[in-house]
Amino acid sequence: MKRVLHDDVTPVRTKPFPSWPVYGDLEKQLLMEVVESGKWGGTSRIKLEQFEEKFAAFQNASYAISVNNGTIAITAALLAAGVKAGDEVIMPPYTFIATATAALMFGALPVFVDIEADTLLLDPEKVEAAITPRTKAIIAVHIAGAPADLTRLKEIASKHDLQLLEDAAQAVGAQWEGVGVGAIGDIGTFSFQSSKNLNSGEGGIILTNDKELADRAWSMANVGRVRDGAWYQHEEIGWNLRLTEFQAAILLAQMSRLESQCQLREQNAAILTDLIGEIDGIQLLKRDPRITRHAYHLYMFRIASDLAGRIDKADVIKRLQAEGIPVAAGYVSLNQNKAIIAKTKEWSGEDRLYSCPVSERMCDKEALWLTQNVLLGDEQDMVDVATALRKVIRFYS
Repeated sequence: MKRVLHDDVTPVRTKPFPSWPVYGDLEKQLLMEVVESGKWGGTSRIKLEQFEEKFAAFQNASYAISVNNGTIAITAALLAAGVKAGDEVIMPPYTFIATATAALMFGALPVFVDIEADTLLLDPEKVEAAITPRTKAIIAVHIAGAPADLTRLKEIASKHDLQLLEDAAQAVGAQWEGVGVGAIGDIGTFSFQSSKNLNSGEGGIILTNDKELADRAWSMANVGRVRDGAWYQHEEIGWNLRLTEFQAAILLAQMSRLESQCQLREQNAAILTDLIGEIDGIQLLKRDPRITRHAYHLYMFRIASDLAGRIDKADVIKRLQAEGIPVAAGYVSLNQNKAIIAKTKEWSGEDRLYSCPVSERMCDKEALWLTQNVLLGDEQDMVDVATALRKVIRFYS
């Protein structure tokens, strides 16, 4: 297609990027089927069962347990994996707060290990130094839809007899060495919250290839019941964490577009990478060749360190937004989050502070995001992003 260029006076674009969520007649049809069935709750197991089977197959997993949100999915997965109050869980600080609060919900203690500057993912080579006798699990967060180094993290977990949990909230459709993420580790979790690449407003799912872990997670989500047991046979402490038939209907409809959307995001991300890789002052993230599919829930890039040291990230964001580009700043590094620090002290009785300089620098100075709906546009949309970025970065030269 012909690429449209812009002058330096007017904003690069005023046209909105594609809206989210995408929906159509299939959502309406499946929802009406649920309404007319009279079976609305999470025990009806009609569309829920269909969705769980379909999603597990999509991610190459044997077992799936749907739950009411992604945060609860992590909590239930940790409990199913045998993590208890007072146990330590290693995780990166560059992630949404739910990764930590899911553990803190029942008194497990987050231990923050810094990230790699060129991927923004948990640095495997820093993990072993953080392991103590209280460590019970490692959470690999597939931030932005990029799988963490699961090969190395599995080696470390196996060596130290730890559970490896995948927080794949942002990684629907992602693949590591040709296999869907979520059940490459011992157990994995996904979110279907409104912004996610697969969306039912709220919702989540737990995947695993281990039947024992699956049965324990199912029990956690079904008030401690036993699979195939009696209705009032409660042998564990569990909760009602079930998804509804309405949400399963939405998710089944959303899955009808998922493969094509995954391909489009990858295609547009490749175009964008080629375009902005030419801009001095912008640093692209490294993509591990073992990532056979990136989910691109976010397209992340960095202000180069030398430039970031002398400009204000907030000003860059303001200028890009004025050009019509919906760029975002990203996280506050969780090792610096006051609520997490306070709750950790409440549970442990001690100050547990962690230095994560790479994560802190990325949050404060360098990392920038575009959300997944931007990548559902066309080639000209990608050109506009790069044009605006070049224009703004040139302002600082």
